[in-house]
Parts: sequence; C-alpha cells; structure tokens
Amino acid sequence: MKLFAPLLALAALGVSVSAEEKNLFNGKDLTGWKGLDFWSVEDGAITGRTTKEKPTKGNTFLVWEGMVADFELTFRYKIVAGNSGVQYRSKLVDEKGFVIAGYQGDFEAGKTYSGILYEEKGRGILAKRGEKVVIKDGADPKKPKIEVTGSLGQTDEIQAKIKSEDWNEYRVVAKGGRLQHFINGVPTVDVTDETAVGAKQGLLALQLHAGPPMVVQFKDLVLRDIK
Repeated sequence: MKLFAPLLALAALGVSVSAEEKNLFNGKDLTGWKGLDFWSVEDGAITGRTTKEKPTKGNTFLVWEGMVADFELTFRYKIVAGNSGVQYRSKLVDEKGFVIAGYQGDFEAGKTYSGILYEEKGRGILAKRGEKVVIKDGADPKKPKIEVTGSLGQTDEIQAKIKSEDWNEYRVVAKGGRLQHFINGVPTVDVTDETAVGAKQGLLALQLHAGPPMVVQFKDLVLRDIK
C-alpha cells in the first residue's frame, strides 16, 4: 500500500510514473552518498550536524551518486534549528566542499521558508509558499520574470500543518518545466519554469546550512521516475 498512494496522487496530476521505485538510503550507512564528515547515520536516519566547535563555513551537501530528470521524490525529515532542503536537477560547483547549485525544495526550523522553491547559487527565491508561479526569461538570466498566477493557500495555514522538531513528509514532483512541492500532503508551490536556464536534469543532494549549530535528519527517501 505504501507504493500505490503516491502513484494514484501522480495519476491525478496527469503524469505517468514507473512502478519501479528506488530506496535511496539503506537505513544503516551512507552507501551511495558522498559528503563531508558533518554527515552520519543516527537512529536509522541520515543526519547532518554542526556544532559550535565544528561549524561549516558555507552551505555543504550530501550528494547522491545518481542523477534525476523527471521524477517524484518522497522523504521524511526532522530539523532542529537552522535551515536545510533537498537539491534536485542540480550541479556540483565545488568538489572539495561538496557545494551544490540548483533547484532546492527548502525547509527550516523557522516558520517562513519550508516548502518554497529556491535556486541555490542562482536565481534565489523562485516561488514563495502558497504560490502558483510561471517563470519567464528576463533581460538578465539571473533576474527572471516571475508571474504569480494563483494561490495554493495562505502561508500561515500551510505552516500550521508542519510539525516543529518532529518528522514531516516532503514530496517533490518534477515533470519537464513543472515543479511541485508538498509537505505532509499539502501543496506548497506549483511552478512552471519556462526559462532557457531551467534545468531538466542533474544531481540530487541534501543540504546542511551554514550558521548557528543545527541538526537535520532524513529517512524513507524513495525516488520514482516519471515518464
């Protein structure tokens, strides 16, 4: 039954998915992932941790060994302090520091950014929480025209569905230029990126944000290809 509910949800969105699913984390170690030593496995979850004694100077990422294009990804996360997210269709810009650029499904311990679409080391915030957006080319590729075409709900109402310092479920659906995020089954953004620079494939990675000490955990990471 765990498989069929997401498939039915995708069918309702008008997309076709493969019944084959990939479990990206074996629950024991970081096989299939690469990153700095801020990452480990604790209590059966991928865990990123910074401390006062061991901070990260910049955002760093745990990078999955595969590539994604059109897909559905579901995972559970828990965060204590700080900011994190899942990168997708992204690229590695610093191999030594495991620094990633590209689309990010954002989430945080705060009450503003969880669920937004952010482009790390790129165009910044592309859709705020609760927005349905179309992104068009501007004169400067780094400054696109962002048109808000609809609403998915009030940001405060969406935030009320997110559990603080507890496990939440995140889902990302990417099909062509359409990108959708959901937290605990609630849609948070629905974006159509029509720009020339909008990535159609790339890396998948997990973020550990620079700043004050924080802990973020991930588990039940399941990837399904969309046809």
